[in-house]
Amino acid sequence: MILECPECRTRYLVPDSAIGVDGRTVRCANCRHSWFQDPPPAPIPDAQPLAAAPLASPADADQPDRVSPSPAAPSPPPPFVEPDPIVTAPAYDAFAHRPPFRPRRDPSKRWTVIAILAGLLMLAGVAAIVWVGAPGLLSRAGLPVATESPLKIKDNPIERRELENGSELFAVSGQITNPSAERQRVPDVRAELRDAQGRIVYSWTITPQQRTLAPGGAIDFNSAKLDVPSNSKRLELSFAGEDGR
Repeated sequence: MILECPECRTRYLVPDSAIGVDGRTVRCANCRHSWFQDPPPAPIPDAQPLAAAPLASPADADQPDRVSPSPAAPSPPPPFVEPDPIVTAPAYDAFAHRPPFRPRRDPSKRWTVIAILAGLLMLAGVAAIVWVGAPGLLSRAGLPVATESPLKIKDNPIERRELENGSELFAVSGQITNPSAERQRVPDVRAELRDAQGRIVYSWTITPQQRTLAPGGAIDFNSAKLDVPSNSKRLELSFAGEDGR
């Protein structure tokens, strides 16, 4: 027989024995709709004319040994066979996580957490170095370190002199001393000219005559420049890498 789903109108060809004589509940494999299916209609047997029984003639009555044929016994009904149950497929989700499969993890979140932890560790290391006060480690790592040299600078009065060609000569001189008990390295001397408002109008670097200075020693330095700004009012000398004094 042919079954038709009342919801999605999908048709199925199933044997009559699967439904049985009493009917049963079935489910559509396409839309999962369930309904009760009535049994198939019983077949109508072909009508056969009944053969008329022959009438006994008077001659037959005189013959008692003759036996009239008896009607054929009806054939027994075929044995009932229980139909196989209709097995419906279980609901299946192709995207569900089932063992031994595991849900996929997002690797970007893991790398983000690792980067944050690495940054925190670096900040903690730098803070520890600054707290302990290890300028040598910072200088080896290539980080700028503000150090103050024990050397002292003593400058002489500024000399301004006009030359024959009309230009002005600006001369600076002074002395570097080492008051410490250790030999010190002599850095470059930075000269800055400032105006009345304290703004730098001209600057240059003076290279010392020697790079090391013994304990208690002193060296002289001097430098001259031409045509410096006329609004320079004050001279400041400092070692390169230090704040101006």
